[in-house]
Amino acid sequence: MKTEYERHASARMFENDFLEAASKIHPATPFVFYIPLITGLLAWALWSETTHVKQVVLFAPLGYLTWCFMEYTLHRHLFHWEGNGPLTRRFHAIIHGYHHTYPDDPQRLVMPLGASIPLAIVIAGLLWLVGRPDATIPYFVGIVAGYLVYDYLHWAVHYKKPWTAWGKALRAHHMAHHFACPDKNYGISHRWIDALVGSLRVREAARPSVSSSTAE
Repeated sequence: MKTEYERHASARMFENDFLEAASKIHPATPFVFYIPLITGLLAWALWSETTHVKQVVLFAPLGYLTWCFMEYTLHRHLFHWEGNGPLTRRFHAIIHGYHHTYPDDPQRLVMPLGASIPLAIVIAGLLWLVGRPDATIPYFVGIVAGYLVYDYLHWAVHYKKPWTAWGKALRAHHMAHHFACPDKNYGISHRWIDALVGSLRVREAARPSVSSSTAE
């Protein structure tokens, strides 16, 4: 994937006005939509005794961990897949290529609902087929919570100046992916999976300068 980009700029993605509008999203929208949804779902499950606190303590973190691997896998193997034909390249341009070309577009820093809702429905449907709502409901809530953390941190590393050492490291990690090594640093809300699987960018140590003259 090429690293050509335009800073502090945006462009039109679709000729169709509806698709163009649907491709833009206010950064707060996923949180306004999903937080009441997962909070209400989990509250209902606990109130109705469909699940219990011990299941939530176990399966919600597992769901969050699952999202971490989903985030990495989707970014590396789907978002960066360009294919060989015009249709696959257009698909790549829509789902991720645009973001690399226009990394500062504030209306395209979080996933639009038109993409996240179908993904959530597929995940929820698969978990429903599994059964065991005492486990799958908190597991699903953990996955969605992980997605929201990802969306927030992706927006933050592009839009906000970090004020902690961790935030600065995460921002440097993602900016290197954008502007130096698009084939490295696929984690966005984390860096540990890149370190685990060997896709972490490791900067070479500076070589000592060689003096033009040596002592006799």
